[in-house]
Amino acid sequence: MDNPYFYEVDVPIHRTDNPAVQGTHIFAGKADSMAEAVRIVHEVYDAARAARQAGSEVPDQRPDGWGARGYRVGWELDWSEAEAGRWNNPYSWTRVSDLEL
Repeated sequence: MDNPYFYEVDVPIHRTDNPAVQGTHIFAGKADSMAEAVRIVHEVYDAARAARQAGSEVPDQRPDGWGARGYRVGWELDWSEAEAGRWNNPYSWTRVSDLEL
């Protein structure tokens, strides 16, 4: 990554046994583009799912800082509706757009 930005990737999620129960799974980390952020998020989520299905712990963060903190059995992510954008910290007076990263 030559000049990565911090991105947030929001992925709609729903219960497989009750699709009316919905939410959003949020990931954040550094990437060179929104497309790369979505690709990385999909990779870390797939690794978390594979680990849980094998009876293992969810992997720690990758060396690039991305990771999934957990995996919820019975929930499905809708990757076709994933949205990515530059991350803004809602709890800070400083916005990422104000910084040179």
